[in-house]
Amino acid sequence: MDHSYVFEYLDENDFRKKERSVRKYNMLAYKKLTFEYYPELRKGHFLGEKVSEDLKAKTVNYELKLPTDELFAKVHGEIRVHYTVYLDKNIILLTNITPEGILDEGHRAELSAYKGVMISKSHPEKDMFKINLLNMLNK
Repeated sequence: MDHSYVFEYLDENDFRKKERSVRKYNMLAYKKLTFEYYPELRKGHFLGEKVSEDLKAKTVNYELKLPTDELFAKVHGEIRVHYTVYLDKNIILLTNITPEGILDEGHRAELSAYKGVMISKSHPEKDMFKINLLNMLNK
């Protein structure tokens, strides 16, 4: 872990779009990712949950959970950065940021919010129903 790691992308355009959506709709998560998590990853401190490991290829897959509003997480899911570490090449392959649907929509068009949570344009009724249901259950 004394070597620095280099970032590469599975699909850089797609990853950057999702990264910008995170910046637009969850600034805290974006700042943590940019100023805390990325520098730690470059140093070789792999953050998040180890998902799988391939000893032959010397790769390890991780999922890094970003700080997410509780209601957003219940409606859309946790925001997670998926990456693969190539141990023998000192490369970190940034593969994806999930949940994909809402982050893709957030990049294409300005999303509206309902009771403080952004809702998708493709199925706003479903999102509003979930938000209302969760609010009723919390009372």
